[in-house]
Amino acid sequence: METTIYNYQIIKLMKKKKVWLLTILVVAVISIITGHSNYLKAVSSLGKDTLTMITSPDYPPYEFYDTKGGDRQIVGFDIDIAKTLAEKLGFKLQIMESDFNGLIPALQANRADFAMAGMTPTPERQKNIDFSIIYYEAKDTIVAPKGSNLKQPQDLSGKKVGVQLGTIQEQNAQKIAQKVAGIQLKQLNRVPEVVQEIKSGRINAAIVEDTVAKGFAQANPDLEFNTIPSEEASGSAIAFPKGSSLVEPFNKVLQQMKDNGTLAKLVTKWFSENTTANSASSTPAKGGLNLDFTRILPDIPFILRGIPLTLLFTLLSVSLGLIWGTILSLLKILGIKPLTWVANAYTSVFRGTPLLLQLALVYYATPQLTGYDISALQAGVLTFTLNSGAYMSETIRGGIQAVDKGQSEAAMSMGVPYWLMMWDVILPQALKNILPALVNETIGLLKDSALVSTIGVVEILRSAQIVGANKYIYFEPLLFAGLIYYVLVMGMTLGASALERRLRESE
Repeated sequence: METTIYNYQIIKLMKKKKVWLLTILVVAVISIITGHSNYLKAVSSLGKDTLTMITSPDYPPYEFYDTKGGDRQIVGFDIDIAKTLAEKLGFKLQIMESDFNGLIPALQANRADFAMAGMTPTPERQKNIDFSIIYYEAKDTIVAPKGSNLKQPQDLSGKKVGVQLGTIQEQNAQKIAQKVAGIQLKQLNRVPEVVQEIKSGRINAAIVEDTVAKGFAQANPDLEFNTIPSEEASGSAIAFPKGSSLVEPFNKVLQQMKDNGTLAKLVTKWFSENTTANSASSTPAKGGLNLDFTRILPDIPFILRGIPLTLLFTLLSVSLGLIWGTILSLLKILGIKPLTWVANAYTSVFRGTPLLLQLALVYYATPQLTGYDISALQAGVLTFTLNSGAYMSETIRGGIQAVDKGQSEAAMSMGVPYWLMMWDVILPQALKNILPALVNETIGLLKDSALVSTIGVVEILRSAQIVGANKYIYFEPLLFAGLIYYVLVMGMTLGASALERRLRESE
């Protein structure tokens, strides 16, 4: 009898174990199915297997370029999080860049699936875009010259305060200015520019996030920072286009990363004092400009890699602009009033509006108007072609009209068709006459190519700014970039002079 009861208990215990094992198996299967369904839901809603992230990689340690050895890889705290999210959801990840104040317009134009740049979900931003849950809490600080005793918001009364345009720090500074009388705010595009304004004495202080302020203070011992007490909760979140289906699956993975300690490990990796110190300059400033180009020696290959892109951009813009300008100039001198009016109106519009405005409209409006996701380089070339064509058309028109009328009369008397006469007789002489003006236009395009850095093209100037942001310095990389531009312009000038002498010899 006892043996029977004992066997019964064993069988009962085994059944309980089977039930527990079955329960665990069911839970595991459900979680796998749920996770897989989230992935399928995200993939089916997007209809693609690659996510495009947009960021502003001049904000270490959140996102910045690894410039060692000339590499052009964006790294940082936000990048590691984005890679983990994409991997967990089964997507590939593509990263594109822009200035910080261009991130939200890019999302609104559906140029990217999400944005990460230490962005805080304020009520104003939430009206235009969606946000994930907060993944990192940060605090604002007052950065000022050492010994200035600017520690509290009240101390900023009557002071000039710098902020980065479009950031939560700008909004917080505006709130402080409403409470503390006499604060004058100065908005700039990048934090390094704000810090340089402090060192130049143009502003008294700046409001910067603590993790970034720490790096600048370590690289510049003449600066100090003090934390501002937070009146309301704030932190960094992922931004999405309004109504994005990625918000829910991203939130679930972010919560998992919080629960299993993945986020904590990334915070330790990127926000430790050692990491910040490594990003900062190893030879801090001692006063004055303290120019020391050895500080950027390891990053010179990175800056030099911007030269081919700058030259390619200039060559394409000049070539296409010359063709377009020639067409416009011919429309103006044909004598057909509708065509003349259209060409003159076109020239008036493009000469009467800022080039930077035209660039922004082409880059951000093209996807919405046409559905074509134009790249930053394509947008830059197209904008500069349209703009330079308007200027060149007037130059070419003047060159054509400067050709002696006897040339065209002689060709017409010989029965040469009009278009053949223009191509073989008039235009070659006109282009030779206006060669100096065309060289000036080319040089202008080469220097103006720096404007495409505002939409994320990493040319010479953008490369120098990236190095400056990574090293928490300002002058050395910009002066080196200026030297590169000067050498390129001088080379172009010498080449044009040689060509002009050659043409004179053939006369």
